[in-house]
Amino acid sequence: MIKSKNNKNRPLILGILGGGQLAKMLSLEAYKMGINISIIEKSSKTPAGEITQNEFPLGWENRTEIDEFIKLSDVITLENEFIDPEILSYIEQKREVFPSSKTISLIQDKFTQKETFSSAQIPLPNYSEINSAKEAGIFAEKNSFPIVIKTRKYGYDGYGNFTAKNNDDIKKAFKKFHKGDIRPLLAESFVDFDSELAVMVARSSLGEEMTYECVETIQQNHICHKVIAPARVPENIRKKAQEIALKCVRTIGGVGVFGVELFLTKAGELLVNEIAPRPHNSGHYTIEACVTSQYENAIRAVLGLPLGSIEMIKPCAVMINLLGQKEGDGVPENITKMLAHKNVKLHLYNKKSSRIGRKMGHITLIGDDLNDVMKEIDSAYESLVW
Repeated sequence: MIKSKNNKNRPLILGILGGGQLAKMLSLEAYKMGINISIIEKSSKTPAGEITQNEFPLGWENRTEIDEFIKLSDVITLENEFIDPEILSYIEQKREVFPSSKTISLIQDKFTQKETFSSAQIPLPNYSEINSAKEAGIFAEKNSFPIVIKTRKYGYDGYGNFTAKNNDDIKKAFKKFHKGDIRPLLAESFVDFDSELAVMVARSSLGEEMTYECVETIQQNHICHKVIAPARVPENIRKKAQEIALKCVRTIGGVGVFGVELFLTKAGELLVNEIAPRPHNSGHYTIEACVTSQYENAIRAVLGLPLGSIEMIKPCAVMINLLGQKEGDGVPENITKMLAHKNVKLHLYNKKSSRIGRKMGHITLIGDDLNDVMKEIDSAYESLVW
């Protein structure tokens, strides 16, 4: 048991802002280490909230609720990057928060994030702030169609992206993103990539740093569908991706675990897409595949404990996201055939409802030969009945 910093008669309580599946997997690792959890979210019975008695369902924008959450928690972390940095600053008056409000303020707005990385000479696609369809058209003239128009804040899983192939598409993008309110936007050049890659970086409050293997991610409708570890690219590319990812985290003074997404262009250039200041979908494989998962190292990092080994247990691993296939009940109809694949590990997030494309769970398989692993996990995926 790790004792509380504020009350030596009880275990340490790690507060998590957010109650989704990432918070749930953080919580499961914390309990293994004798650490208790408190969860604050804008609803009750969330995936993480269901496994703790310390649930605050009125959310962090409710002052009374956040004060009670702060009082109970010893150290606070987050499972999403959408919390206003001002709220994090308020928490920091009484408790340590990792990642910090300063870190979040540098990356929550994607234009600010790109300006921050550009200043550090981190390779990026061409980009520009845009405030009108005319400005987007000028950007397209300089960089050629297609271009990607993004919301600067609160976009994820492709929900804040629009690929414009011509000026009519630009108008459609502005109509979509400005429906009901005006959302700040940015434009990026479309990257003709060979692979999409990702690297998880762990960086502790004491400055210890580790980078997990560079992995390959395969998207389905802008949502990560499959992760292959290590990535099927030359070793020098994987090492370079790790170096860039670590530089990203250092640049923002990050503490915790961070997911850095990159493009490998057809010309062999690595470009940073974006960074997530939390455990990341592309790091789920680490639960089974690595000596220390991204979740355990996230906890070690924010508590200032030594980081655990990131070595892979087997030469390769594949993770497949279980994305919602329908609207309605979130419980699969049958998992029996999938579980007949005895080496495949199933994770369900206990989300009450499903919608098309929603992340409902994932499966992972580790092994010695990538072709064999891919064949078996694909078969397991196809046998799961939603």
